[in-house]
Amino acid sequence: MLNLERLRTLDALARHGSVSGAAEGLHVTTSAVSQQMAKLEREVGQQLLAKNGRGVRLTDAGRLLAEHAARILSQVELAQSALEAQRGQVVGELRLAAFPTAVRGLFPAVFRALREQHPALGVRSRELEPELAVDAVIRGDVDLAVVLDWYNKPLPVPEGLARAAILDDPVEVALHEDHPLVGRDEIDLRELAQEPWVAWPEGEFCHEWLLYTLRANGIEPHIAHRAGEHHTQLALVAAGLGVCIAPRLGRDPMPAGVRTVPVRHRVHRSVYAVWRSDADRRPSIRAAVEALRAAGEREGVLRAAGGA
Repeated sequence: MLNLERLRTLDALARHGSVSGAAEGLHVTTSAVSQQMAKLEREVGQQLLAKNGRGVRLTDAGRLLAEHAARILSQVELAQSALEAQRGQVVGELRLAAFPTAVRGLFPAVFRALREQHPALGVRSRELEPELAVDAVIRGDVDLAVVLDWYNKPLPVPEGLARAAILDDPVEVALHEDHPLVGRDEIDLRELAQEPWVAWPEGEFCHEWLLYTLRANGIEPHIAHRAGEHHTQLALVAAGLGVCIAPRLGRDPMPAGVRTVPVRHRVHRSVYAVWRSDADRRPSIRAAVEALRAAGEREGVLRAAGGA
């Protein structure tokens, strides 16, 4: 009989394309992956891996079994979801991921609520940029991810994932307090055409959105500084080294010397949760989505009251 954990290892190899990638995704050593694959080859009586330069590739038999493994693991997920739903209890372990400002702005309240309402549920979390978080959900490395869309640039979400809206996050521009545009009711992005920008690292989804949006407004931006952590971006603005986009979620406390002004035509990003459709009936997933929505609603109330 085929061993489920060895099929999980084969599935990880097929998805990651390497022994090291599979080991990282499964949180085991590369030797553990190699040992599991050697045992699986003995079980099926066929070669599943072949050398490919310094790495390995799946043989025809390996690819065939990997396709079945993916379906088997999906059915196992469905069975687990059905059993949890039938029991109706929020128990076990739930793994979540989110982009940094969502971790900062949502997760503390969400995890506190889950601990109070469902003490038998264990929660683990990690920071991941949206595209990486979606991939982690697909691979099964996390159960649920909080990701984002920009109003004019949606994040691709593959089939097989369910999603739920959490909140819309208004976007402002952060300026040094001595900037001549401070005090305005709103700013047109074209007024910042000559400004040095503080942006996200090149290649990240938010960085690509910023370039796309500024160029759509006829601006070829001068990116003076790049920083992944948003409070680092704000610290650079506080030093008078440029301007940056400042979403409200997870932004406080603002550093001294920085002021924000809304962007004309209401720029915003939509924050939502994604998870595998075959886990849709898991009470722990539903409890987490409910807690995220409640935290998102509280964020909206704070904003309406002026507590950005």
